[in-house]
Amino acid sequence: MTTAILEARGLTKSYGDRVAVDHLDLSCRGGTVLGLLGPNGAGKTTTLRMLYGFVPPDEGSIRYAGKRFDENREEAKRSIGVCTQEDSLDYDFTVAQNLLIYASYFRPRVDDLEGRVAELLDRFDLASYADASPHVLSGGFVRRLLIARSIVHRPSVLFLDEPTTGLDPSARLDVWELIDSMRADGLAIVLTTHYMDEAERVSDELLVIHEGRSVAHGEPHRVIDTVLGDHVIIVPRGEPAREEIAAWLKARGAEQVATVLGELRVPVSKEDLAELTTRFTNAVWQVRPPNLDDLFIALARRNGRFE
Repeated sequence: MTTAILEARGLTKSYGDRVAVDHLDLSCRGGTVLGLLGPNGAGKTTTLRMLYGFVPPDEGSIRYAGKRFDENREEAKRSIGVCTQEDSLDYDFTVAQNLLIYASYFRPRVDDLEGRVAELLDRFDLASYADASPHVLSGGFVRRLLIARSIVHRPSVLFLDEPTTGLDPSARLDVWELIDSMRADGLAIVLTTHYMDEAERVSDELLVIHEGRSVAHGEPHRVIDTVLGDHVIIVPRGEPAREEIAAWLKARGAEQVATVLGELRVPVSKEDLAELTTRFTNAVWQVRPPNLDDLFIALARRNGRFE
């Protein structure tokens, strides 16, 4: 296994009495995507801001290529690319100028900058807009330009904060393909998203946080299996035994019982499913594998942390 390009240990950040991030560990290797997931307020954005140096941690350490961030900040910042949710393009400049001027801020200077910009414009299908204002770009192409700008200086680590929010399905798929190509180039990518299909398909590993703490980490399917178990049953709104089923499952320790539009959704083990089938022979329900949406609902509706 290759050495992590980014490694953080014990990251902690508080704002007054509120602990936003609580002794969080994470790492990301070159050529992989780490998906950082959690409900709103879980600490994802604060974590990213500490990792790329926007806010200092109260405790913990961050290393890039084995070197401490706080001791080698200038060198580390040169190796970091950041694409936030906000549209921070300069609309007084053309598409190409947005790349050229942004890249000019980095030291040492980007080798063959004009060639690099031409390469990115072509790769991100922006070449035909090179001399146009970003005003002419659709939402999907604005996002392409923002991502292209974040890697114009050839970083080794890229932070993508909800890169497909607000895009239509076709534009989302285009961004996925770009992420996959950047991973193939060897970039270490840290991604936050609220789209669970995106997290599951794009990420090599997931780190799920809740109230600033890690609650699950690993490959997407392992995270789901570890937290939620074998199956999810869905009991429709009109099923007469619905409340009885819910009570029975809670009595057996199923703490993550959720109601969605009147449907009862409960993660269950193979053993519970077999006994449920025997006990409620006349009831109607559906069975499917658990997914990250189920995990998100469980996190959002549960106080405290998973054990």
